[in-house]
This record gives sequence, C-alpha cells and structure tokens, in this order.
Amino acid sequence: MVRWCAGALALLPIVLSGFALSRVSAAPPAERDVKAGQALYVRYCAVCHGEGGRGDGASAAGFATKPADLTDGRLMNTLPDEFLVNIILGGGAAEGLSSGMPPFRGHVSEAQARQVIAYLRGLARPPFRPEMARPPVSAPNAPPQPIFFSHLIHAGSFQIACQYCHADARRSDYAGLPSVERCMGCHKIIGAQDNPEIAKIHDYWRRGEPIPWVRVFKVPEFTYFPHKPHVRAGLACQTCHGPIERMRVVGAETGRTLANDLMNLVGLKPAPPLLTMGWCVQCHREQNAARGTHAPLDCITCHH
Repeated sequence: MVRWCAGALALLPIVLSGFALSRVSAAPPAERDVKAGQALYVRYCAVCHGEGGRGDGASAAGFATKPADLTDGRLMNTLPDEFLVNIILGGGAAEGLSSGMPPFRGHVSEAQARQVIAYLRGLARPPFRPEMARPPVSAPNAPPQPIFFSHLIHAGSFQIACQYCHADARRSDYAGLPSVERCMGCHKIIGAQDNPEIAKIHDYWRRGEPIPWVRVFKVPEFTYFPHKPHVRAGLACQTCHGPIERMRVVGAETGRTLANDLMNLVGLKPAPPLLTMGWCVQCHREQNAARGTHAPLDCITCHH
C-alpha cells in the first residue's frame, strides 16, 4: 500500500492541480455495451488475441511479440480505460508498445473502443473491479525524453518496484537512473524485434552510450538532500514525486512560484509548493508529531 506522509496532504492540491485527470467510470457497463463489445472484438481482435482473449489467435504466431493475454487480470486490471482506448485507436506505438498492434481509428469510434474494453473487463482473472483502474495522470512540464518510457506500464501494470530501476535511492544521496545494461536485462527479449522505442535502447547498447534522460526533479545546488534516510524511514516515492505509477511521462511543478509568494505577502499563508524549504520543514514537523520520528529541523541539516 502506498503510504502518504502527512506533509503530502499539502502537496496533493499542488501536484494534482496541474494534472489533467482522465475520466473513469465506476458504474458497471450496460449489458448491451458488453454484447456490442464482444461482437466488435470477434470482428477485429480475435484473429490475433484469440476467441478467449489469451493471445492465441490464428495470426498470433506471425508476430515477433505475442499478442497480449487480455484475460490476465494481474496486468490488465490496473490499466485505465483511457490507456486502453488509446491503444485501440492509435495502436501499440501510441503508448510506447509494440507496433504489431495496429491502430483501429477509422474502423471503430471511441465509444466502440470502450464497448470492447467493457467486454474485456469481464474476461479478467482475477476479476476486475472499477476501483482498480485509477485514471492516468498527465504531469505538467513533462520534458521530451530520448525514449518513451511509461511508468504507467512498468510501475503500474507490471508493478516493478521503484528501487529496481532507481537502486541507489536506499543507499546514497541520489536515486540514480537505470543503466542501459539494466534496461537490457528485460529488453534483450521483450519487444526487441518490433518496438521502435526498445530499438533505441538497443542502439545505445551497441554504441556503449548511456541514455541521455532529461532530469525532472532537482533541488537547488545549495541544498543537500539525501534519498537514503527518507527511503529507510519508509517514505513512499509518491510523497515527493506524485503518483508516478499513473504517469505515461514524468513531469512536475516544483520550487517557488510568484503566485505563492504573493499570497504569502498579503497574509493568505497557502501551502508551500513542492520541494521548497517550507514544504520539507512542514513534512518533518508533521512526521515528528504523527510518528514520533526525529526528522531534523535545524538549518545545517540541508545547508552545510
């Protein structure tokens, strides 16, 4: 379970205010939508994904990457409808997946794509519940990256632990980024033949070059922030970085803002912005009060 520290409650309005949350319906689909979705699935999808949705259709053997098992609730249940609609209409490449999944825009409408999804939800084992598929998050100021890496797939659907890729977080000041070798540990095989984004990883591997990821989170140079004590204190990554597991691409609004400064100037006392000194100090105070921790409050801790 993701644990949010008390200080994160002040963060939520700030982080989520810049996020465009997609629609997600908690109401069960109408029976006629499910039946319509089944008819569409048989017409367009079964040839690859199979009549039962297990990825064993008549054409499946011709693909380098086997079509997804759409009945595997462990992987499918957390994927939001908006993500699946985008794949149906735009193809696998629209979400950084295999281009073997073609786009069906022009063949089906968005409403029909949602009918197909309503049908597929009923195939999932373990069974699907609407609250499992939380809406995706569109992060503000997300910079273009050299490779389309989706946390929604890796951390959300496959539930890969943050520290598998950011292995330095628990033992050093910085969280670290995965080496090309670590990426290749999975992608020597997965998507290696028909995914253009994974082909880029192979290109860096062959050239012996690191992937030039664009940094998103950074505190000022005069501030010392070590990841290690925060991770060891049980602080969830989402506390500072937002709902990473629901982001296609990562971005954030951090640091001081003129609007926040002006509100403080007139005495409104708004919650401090993410990754500012006030935000960190407030979190330390609330953690000490709520959990009996000994998070330091003196200046020398971060400015030495």
